[in-house]
This record gives sequence, structure tokens and C-alpha cells, in this order.
Amino acid sequence: MTERRRLAAILVADVVGYSKLVGSDETGTLAQLQSLRSRIIEPELAKFSGRLFKSVGDGFLIEFASAVQAVTCARAIQAKADGPLRLRIGIHVGDVVVQGDDLVGDGVNIAARLEGLAEPGGIALSRQVHDQVRDRIDFLFEDKGEVALKNIARPVNVFTLSGGMAAPAPAPSLALPEKPSIAVLPFQNMSGDPEQEYFADGVVEDIITALSRFKSLFVIARNSSFTYKGRTVDIKQVGRELGVRYVLEGSVRKAGGRVRITGQLIDSSTGGHIWADRYDGDFSEIFELQDRVTTDVVGAITPKLEQAEIERTGRKPTGSLGAYDCYLRSMASYYLGKPGDFVEARQFCFQAMGLDPGFAAAYAMAAFCDAMLIGRGEKFDQEAVSRTLRLARQAVQLDRDDPVVLSRAAWAQANVVRDLDTAAGHAELALTLNPNLAMAWAISGWIQVWSGKPELGIEHLSRGMRLSPLDPNVRFGLAATAHAYFMAGRHDEAWSSAEKAVRQWATAPAFRIAAASAAFVGRADQAAKFVGLLLEVDPGRRVSNLTDVLGPYRRSDDVARYKQGLRLAGLPE
Repeated sequence: MTERRRLAAILVADVVGYSKLVGSDETGTLAQLQSLRSRIIEPELAKFSGRLFKSVGDGFLIEFASAVQAVTCARAIQAKADGPLRLRIGIHVGDVVVQGDDLVGDGVNIAARLEGLAEPGGIALSRQVHDQVRDRIDFLFEDKGEVALKNIARPVNVFTLSGGMAAPAPAPSLALPEKPSIAVLPFQNMSGDPEQEYFADGVVEDIITALSRFKSLFVIARNSSFTYKGRTVDIKQVGRELGVRYVLEGSVRKAGGRVRITGQLIDSSTGGHIWADRYDGDFSEIFELQDRVTTDVVGAITPKLEQAEIERTGRKPTGSLGAYDCYLRSMASYYLGKPGDFVEARQFCFQAMGLDPGFAAAYAMAAFCDAMLIGRGEKFDQEAVSRTLRLARQAVQLDRDDPVVLSRAAWAQANVVRDLDTAAGHAELALTLNPNLAMAWAISGWIQVWSGKPELGIEHLSRGMRLSPLDPNVRFGLAATAHAYFMAGRHDEAWSSAEKAVRQWATAPAFRIAAASAAFVGRADQAAKFVGLLLEVDPGRRVSNLTDVLGPYRRSDDVARYKQGLRLAGLPE
């Protein structure tokens, strides 16, 4: 067999959880894989001159002549792969050997190992690739440091590619709030079973929620804390980046019917430990264990807090551990962030409701998933809207004292039902109960913008982003802030926020507000550029069919302003 050696950019892609998917629905999964290949992978390879060397099961081995082509193609594939199958992609530039119709060598092996390091829907690449593309394409990379790869002699410096378009300026250190401030980092899953990751994450989320109910504390939201998941961190750096004095880290072990939680509280200004402890108990005591962690944290930070206030945070969301487990699984699915994940999360919520018909959080989360699907462009008929309304109402009827329940119900009422008055009332009550809840501030901000109060919306959105400064969903906050400035007639500030939003969130809502804002400040070239990008991801969008986008807006002047901006930008009528 003739062998040819050459330097090439190698892309390896693999479907996440393919074996499990095939096991549950072989025919459907194979059809989805064929669709993914014919609709997305092959057209993008043709566009970027990629050569498919091998396709085995759910894996793809692809060669490119340049790193720029490989990375740009990978980004395009991930941006369009919005179905139930999610890909991991690894890219490396190295020496390869062509053996007939096959491609082998260290270049291929390293790309395959990098693929395994990528997040679902993400891209991992070697330094060799990064150094060739960093000044040529406008994407945001994160340096993961050197990683030892299996059967590779030397560690490889790994970079990951986010969904953003370009790297923002480094964020300055945030000033400490006047209140005692804390961030809870993701706890390590010590169960020896990756399937228990959802449980460890759920334990941490409940601790964050309990802490955030203390009005005397400033608590960073879950989505910012979890940007550190899987990373070796410098606690002092965490304190600077999040603007907090204290950091809580720990681990969770669940084995059989027993649970162990360990925690240590650290002063981020000095790196010194304030306390460390271990909490053991039966799974049936999980809520009590979480309460003990919360109580000890609060007692260490603010020892003068009254015990009565501590006891008020110890609220059991459900008496059914099976329902609670389903709820934690729904949260894990939700945070994966694709439409199919929202559908799966909603289904877990329905299972939780079946086990405990009085579990308010499950109803609210199901309604919230409906709202997220509407936001991603899914069309709901009147029956689906009525279902969302029933879920939101039931959630609030079951528990008007849970700010998370109220916030999620508010988002569903506003985004699906379009009942802004009810939504505003729920959001206001949520903020009264928990002024540390970033989600509530963000949702309230959007509601204020839709209600014709953009200045108040700007204030609320700003509060939410400060409580969650590293939140991956900050891009939603930036896009919302751009809309708020735009509706307030502050077009220069709208353009500034929109420009930042599209760098981190290359989706239709960000492109729309960027195009309209650019048009109003006289940046015709930029306006045309963003209309072009909008039509790439939303080809059928026209000024005449903006009803689904503009439906929540109460003021006719706001609707007219948005349409005018998009007309000026060049969106077809």
C-alpha cells in the first residue's frame, strides 16, 4: 500500500452519548445522524474545502488544507447543529500519513484526544491550531493549559472555542459590595460515577439558593460560579473576577443510600481557610445536610445573624426524594442549552409532578422550558400556550414564597402568555423575597423593557449582571440591555451594548438589535453586515413578519422604532 506523509489540519467529530441514544431509539437516531450529515456536515465541508476521510458510526475524520478552514468550518457546523444530536469536535495541525483511503498518525491521534476534551456542542484545539488562527478569525478562545493526553508522549496545550465571535477586553477586578459577599464553586463529584454529576450540581445549586435568601449577604448566581466547573482555580483570582470576599468549595459523594458533603470556606483576599467540615447522612436527609452547610457558612461570615433567619431558609421543596431526583435531572438537561435539552428537562419535570403533584418548582421549571423554546423560535399553538399558563399558575398557587418559582412563572407569563402585568407582579415579589436572585433581576429587566419602561429595565438588567458577572448567559443580558437603550432612544449606548452582545451571542436576536442600532447611529456598513448575518440564521425574516419578535412590546412606538431601524439597516419588507 502506498503511503504519503504530509502536514494537515485534522478535525475529528463525534456525537455525544451516541450509544445511549441508539440503545433507546436505534431507527430514529440513525435517521437523525444521516440528516445531520447530509444537511449540515457535508454542505459545510464543501464550503470550506474539507475532505471527509472516514465516517465510522457516529464519528467523522476530516482533513483541511489550513487551520483557518478547519476552525471556521467547525464553528459553522456547531452553530447549525441544533437538533437532538450534539457534537464534540477536536482539531489539530500535525503530520499525517495517507494510507489508501485512510488517514493515520500522531496528528489524527491528537485530534481524536482533543475531541474527547470538548464540551457538548464545543470545540477543542491544540496550540498549533490556535497560533495559526488567533489573528485571522474573530472568535473567542479560552486557554485550558497543558493537558496530558492518553498515549501521547508530551502534554498538549489545549484551547476551547466559545460560541462568541470575538474576545472582549479583559474584565477589570470588581469592587467588593458593602455586604459580606460569597461565591459557591461547583462541588467535585466524588461518587466515581459520572452519571451522578447532576446530583452534585443540584446540591450546590440548592446551597446557593438558600444562601441567596439572606438579604444581609451578596451571593453570586449559579451560572457565574459554574464557569469554573472542571477547572483548577486560584481562589484569589475567583474573588477578583466575581467581586466577592468569600468562596465556598467542596465535594459530594453519593453511594447507595448514603451522602457525604464536604465544604471549606476561604477568604479570597488572603487565600486563608475560615473553616472546613464534613456532613454525612442518609439520602433521605439530603435537605437537612444542605441546611447544615448553609447554616455553618452564614454563621462563619455573619455570626450575629439571628437563628430565626437561618431557620427560615430551611425549606423542603418536596417530600418525595424521587421527585427531587427528577427535578435535579431536569436542571442538568436545561443547562445543556439546546432546544432538545429543554424538551428533555420539561419531561423530567412532568415525571416529578407525577411523583409529587404539589412540587411547585417542577411546574415552574416546565413552564420556563416552554418559554425558552418560544425564545428559540418554536411555534406554539393555543393549546400549548394554555398548557404553559396552567403550569405557571399552578406553580405560583403552590408556593408564592419561592422566588425561583415566581421568577420562572413570570418569564413564562411574559414570553409565552404575554401577560406583562401578572409577570411584573411575580418578578417584583421574587425580588422582595430574594434581592440576590440574578435571574429575577434579568427577567424583571426584560419585562420592564416590554412594558415601556426601558430606563427601569436598564437598572434591573445591570443589577442582574453584577450578581452574575461571568454568567455564560450574560450575552442575553447584553442583548436585553441593547434593546432597553434602543427603546429609550439612547442609540449610541444601544449600539455599544449590541456590538458586545453579538461578539458573545451570534444569534438572531443579537443580530436584529445590532442591525437596528447600527442603522440609527449611521453605521450603514455595520447595519448591512448584521442584516446579512441575521438572514443567514433566519432566512425567512422580514419586516412584515416580526410579530413573534415584537409581540411582548406594549407600546406601539417601540414596535414602530424597531421596524424603522431594521428597514434602515436593509432588512427586506
